[in-house]
Amino acid sequence: MQWNTTRFTIDLSRPQVMGIVNVTPDSFSDGGQHASTRSALQHCEQLLRDGADILDIGGESTRPGATPLPLTQELARVVPVVREAVRLGVPISIDSYKPGVMQAVLDLGVDIINDIWALRWREPDALAGEPDGMQVVSEHARCGICLMHMHREPRTMQVEPMAGDIVPQVRQFLEHAAQMLQARGVQKERIVIDPGIGFGKTMAQNFALLARQRELLDSGYPLLAGWSRKSSLSGLRGAGESLKAHERMVPSVAAALLAVERGATVVRVHDVRETVQALHVLRALE
Repeated sequence: MQWNTTRFTIDLSRPQVMGIVNVTPDSFSDGGQHASTRSALQHCEQLLRDGADILDIGGESTRPGATPLPLTQELARVVPVVREAVRLGVPISIDSYKPGVMQAVLDLGVDIINDIWALRWREPDALAGEPDGMQVVSEHARCGICLMHMHREPRTMQVEPMAGDIVPQVRQFLEHAAQMLQARGVQKERIVIDPGIGFGKTMAQNFALLARQRELLDSGYPLLAGWSRKSSLSGLRGAGESLKAHERMVPSVAAALLAVERGATVVRVHDVRETVQALHVLRALE
């Protein structure tokens, strides 16, 4: 199995570690630590030394309750970083749902569009004929796409989480999004799916997605798992104890390992070195 992207054909026969680079002042886990271009690039280089296979750069926080960022501000944050990061010799992903950002970074050579909205988002003041995300990526010759499931939107997704058995709901949504892309001429080998851990789901629902992850894989697409530092991992120590975001490294690595064991081929993580070490143990066992 492989993931075709702008400049790289990524071999998914072994798990790929996607390192998170938040160029934001307000990310839930590391807001402000890499907000400048220089510090973000230094972080990129450190993640590569730690063993990252892919770098995922994002300029807007999508934590629960987050306020949308204007297009001009997101571009100002990510474009200078992307311009340098594409020279690092590894696949570069952009974590964005805005068509204007997608087009700008693809023009710079970005390899993957990682969209929490699965290409559904529309500019509220878009002019007639202005391309949406689906059009931007489908008109690109080769870029990879990660389609994520999100219930509602960041400001409201945890106010009223999903109801019922969510696994078939998530699978149906992702299959439909992928099929829409393929109907536009996008090769299946360019598409990866993400169940969207924490995006409008309860703790129990998130763990159901992990326990039954193979049901999602039956759709025939590679799966990206994004458990890193999510709040569902924070209450596992017992009543009255809650881990802060920066304290969730150990459960994050455990969740990534379990996701890979259940068939995920890409894990999106903050703690790259520790995740890579854990995956070495799993590989030795296999």
